[in-house]
Amino acid sequence: MQKSVHIGLIREEKHPHDNRVAFTPKQCQWIMHHFPHVALYAQPSPHRCFKDEEYAKAGVTISQNLENCCILLGIKEVPPTFLLPNKTYLFFSHTKKKQPHNRDMLKAILEKNIRLVDYECLVHPDGQRILGFGFFAGVVGAHNGLLAYGQKTGLFKLKPVHQSHDFQELISHYFGVKLPPLKIVATGSGRVAAGVLEIMGLLGIKYIPPEEFLMNSYNYPVYTQLKAGELYLRKDDKTYSRADFHAHPEQYDCKFLPFVAASDILMNGIYWDKNIPPLFSAKDLQKDNFRIQVIADITDDTNGSIPCNLGDSTIDDPVYGVDKQTMTRTAPYLPDTVDMMCVSNLPNELPRDASQYFGDQLMKYVFEDLLSGNSEMIKKATIAENGALTSYFDYLQDYIA
Repeated sequence: MQKSVHIGLIREEKHPHDNRVAFTPKQCQWIMHHFPHVALYAQPSPHRCFKDEEYAKAGVTISQNLENCCILLGIKEVPPTFLLPNKTYLFFSHTKKKQPHNRDMLKAILEKNIRLVDYECLVHPDGQRILGFGFFAGVVGAHNGLLAYGQKTGLFKLKPVHQSHDFQELISHYFGVKLPPLKIVATGSGRVAAGVLEIMGLLGIKYIPPEEFLMNSYNYPVYTQLKAGELYLRKDDKTYSRADFHAHPEQYDCKFLPFVAASDILMNGIYWDKNIPPLFSAKDLQKDNFRIQVIADITDDTNGSIPCNLGDSTIDDPVYGVDKQTMTRTAPYLPDTVDMMCVSNLPNELPRDASQYFGDQLMKYVFEDLLSGNSEMIKKATIAENGALTSYFDYLQDYIA
């Protein structure tokens, strides 16, 4: 007979409170049916996109006290005072890049003998990340970019995503929406880009190859997609290799510049780090041929691949303007500004769908490994265990010193 395992869904305590969950009520029900030795608990929460009653109806025990659980699942970082000692936690810790604001949390995790498995570090054998909310970030970011363009030009109206109960309701809102002729350039090829392309398809926006997009005008809405291999080429031999690019990004040039003169909206979903050249410069923004009016910076790196990303916006106030001459922040929708949509928590606008998508991946690719106790995948994603950093993350030693 298998030993019973008690797993808890923690209440999100980081401010502002996140409304997403690791498992939906229906997913919890499925788990308890297929893994009878697993009992699921949820801390009561007024912030979750699924109500406590929905979990209770699915057979999940609602309990303030999760001391009896050996595994605790959350989404965002857990403030140190809420960490329970001697537990296994799974959440996005945002510590692997030595993020300063999470240093004290990681120190507390070590002091409390917590085993920390970071969702971000869970990867398939080929190195591809298993878990993430990127698809719905792309969906919401693309919608918000179009919404901002409609507001700026007065040519059409869309309602904010968070006013829809779920993705299905948002889709029904698209029935009969007719967009004017406009040109959209989307960057990236991962989950974010997949979400952007989903919206392009739902709204009937036609794909155009990059070369044609640059040369031609259209009397209907169109988009093109620039993957990394089309955006970045080696300075010496004009080739692209994914592994080489990630190892030596400083040896690559960015080829985006012609698109600033041919596009109305930029939807940015490309991976970026500090050594990768930006898509354009502040000086390019000042030129007369800079046509882009709205930038949905979905990957949202402040002063990153988009130099006029001057910081995050919010779900309630998603767009701000940037004066193209002075690079200063302004009110949105003014003449001679580029309008920026830089919301860092886009999936929170469709939390029920985003949570279901996340939980599906968690169930398919992680859950059984987590229960097995001897998974190589779980080991490689474990940042802390037995009061110390694991060998995979001992480079963080100076971070917590």
